[in-house]
Amino acid sequence: MVTKEKLKDYAARLMFDMDDDGYDRTLKEFEVIEKHMDLIGKIDGIENVEPMTFPYVIYHAKFREDEVKESLTNEEVLANSKENKANQVKVPKVVL
Repeated sequence: MVTKEKLKDYAARLMFDMDDDGYDRTLKEFEVIEKHMDLIGKIDGIENVEPMTFPYVIYHAKFREDEVKESLTNEEVLANSKENKANQVKVPKVVL
């Protein structure tokens, strides 16, 4: 069950905050979702249904099989980097 305290904890971990009205609205949305999940859980045979990626069958999408291929060596990757340090590619700081 989702509580206001859990929401505040998650928000703090994600480095954002809402006013109390925002938390109350979000809690109401979670209540609706939980009610729907309970209803779905009561459907006979639901545990036998295979999980889906899409809600409908897509015949035209063909996913390739994963194949292990030869990759670049660490030296080859570092040779293409603008700057590296301690055997790693150094990138600009992106978090403020």
